[in-house]
Amino acid sequence: MSEHDERRNFLQETSGGIKGYVKRLFMARTVNEFFEGVPYRAEQELGWNRATLKRGLHELRSGFECVDWRRGMTGRKPVEAHLPHLLDDIRALLDSQSQTDARFRADRLYTRMSVAEVRKQLHEKKGDRLEELPSEETLRCKINMLGYRPVRVQKTQEKGGFPRPTPSSKNLSAFARKPDSPTTNC
Repeated sequence: MSEHDERRNFLQETSGGIKGYVKRLFMARTVNEFFEGVPYRAEQELGWNRATLKRGLHELRSGFECVDWRRGMTGRKPVEAHLPHLLDDIRALLDSQSQTDARFRADRLYTRMSVAEVRKQLHEKKGDRLEELPSEETLRCKINMLGYRPVRVQKTQEKGGFPRPTPSSKNLSAFARKPDSPTTNC
């Protein structure tokens, strides 16, 4: 392998291991050092994007990082940005209605309140307007994030009626199938 091929492989591998502003600065310095500051030649030789090279050269000359539209300018803000007290209010409501796992296998707190009930209580007790409150799905995510798990309360069950007949039962004839009776598969 020639020295030219080794240098090209080295530059491509190095640029592949870094990202963002640092990568653009590395690419710009490479263009200035090896390609006399001509991005087209680096594009032809190394397969780098010419627009990225131009941005990197501009950043290198100016000394400032160019922030693109993808970083920090898109996306919806979390609900806590609009309602900064929301997580504290949810925690205050659920703490009184929560219990830990009976077997202590999990760190989660189990609560009897449904998400719809939490939303209703936030409106009634904490004074939030229903239009301002997030949807039930968003509240469900926030409740899970806080470590609570809404669970239905299991009702107590009565113990079963009659035990299954065994051959040692005294009155076995009452449970025996008569050979004349037709069988149905229901």
